Amino acid sequence: MKIPKSLLVDPEKSTVYGTFAVAISVWAFSYSSLFGQILILAYYAVWLPLILVDYRRLLRHASSAWLPLAFAFYVCLSVFWSDAPGITLRTAIQYCSHIACAYIAARTVSVRTLTIGSLIGIFLVLLYSLMVGGYSYDGLDGTYNFVGAFSSKNQIGFVASLGIYFCVVLLTFLRRGRISLFLTAPVLVLSAYLLVMAHSATSMASIPAALALVALLAMAKKLSLSYRRVIFLVGACGLAAVTVVAFAGLLDFILGAFGKDSTLTGRTYLWEQGWDAAQQAPILGVGYAAYWVQGFAEAERLWNEFYITTRSGFHFHNTYVEALVELGYVGATLISLIIVRTLWGHISALIFRTWQAESVILAGVMVLLFIRSFVEIDTFNPYIMGSFLLYYSYFKLVRVPVARPRWAAANLAEPETARG
Repeated sequence: MKIPKSLLVDPEKSTVYGTFAVAISVWAFSYSSLFGQILILAYYAVWLPLILVDYRRLLRHASSAWLPLAFAFYVCLSVFWSDAPGITLRTAIQYCSHIACAYIAARTVSVRTLTIGSLIGIFLVLLYSLMVGGYSYDGLDGTYNFVGAFSSKNQIGFVASLGIYFCVVLLTFLRRGRISLFLTAPVLVLSAYLLVMAHSATSMASIPAALALVALLAMAKKLSLSYRRVIFLVGACGLAAVTVVAFAGLLDFILGAFGKDSTLTGRTYLWEQGWDAAQQAPILGVGYAAYWVQGFAEAERLWNEFYITTRSGFHFHNTYVEALVELGYVGATLISLIIVRTLWGHISALIFRTWQAESVILAGVMVLLFIRSFVEIDTFNPYIMGSFLLYYSYFKLVRVPVARPRWAAANLAEPETARG
């Protein structure tokens, strides 16, 4: 039986396969370290073969991906000056292939399909973590936090916050009948419950901001373009005011509500250490993934200070500091441009062009990632949900029309009788 190409690569018709592929991807992002490389192979298996199905569609407007391609090329290039070239080469290939999968997903999967697939995957991931029921002791603040099957509370907190976000946007913009409400209710309840259980301040603080932006952009639908620009200016001024107030002292109060102080549980110390490390190779960095290497003195020292007995899975808790250390000012600038370009691209599309729900949803995703980028590393590593969503959102900035066959209309008119 021959399967039509459109069921695999046409965003308007690939709902079934796209949902399955996204759900598999979410599971792989969450538990590849737990179940091994079989999940990574499954992740590749659902995306990479689509190149063979319709390579023309995937290559159409490929030049629009020049910024991620430049960053991927630079990541690979860093192997030549890396302190750990073997690790850099392997991780760079993984990151580049991860970007390729996100590119294929953006060309073949609609935002609605991404949302549904993510919700299914997130529900299964969180349900499994609830069954595992693991807790982790935080040596810095002396508390036990729910981590489920994850290795840290921030990881499960991020997945739970995405579950809440996708539930809200599905019910608000993509709902088709009451069945959507009944299907999303279990995901929403489970996500909210585990988010509270995890005590992840980053996730609990970032999700309201993302939803607030979505609400603001949703209200802009009924306004003219000129009024949308006014709302944008008001929102930008409000964000600036919040930033000033936060630095004036309110930040300590907010963090105190989550049981933290202004050092963000040692994060500011990590940032200082990262800045000092970056000065050793400020332009090009020490090489992608070449700092947190077992046997390297500075990495071992920080692992010891932060009670990281596994000597892995640690970072500077800031995307830009991490990029500065590993890839220097060049790499930090490139990843910053990708994040800002994607965020501004979707917001500006709503302000200056026709209002579309897809842009609202992806703008909210980018706000979530942007806020977290200052305290987490969600977009700098392969095989994680954050980087997949970042590049998916970037590649969605360019809308690729679906090429459809043109059928010539048959001339069914009877020939005129010759007149003689």
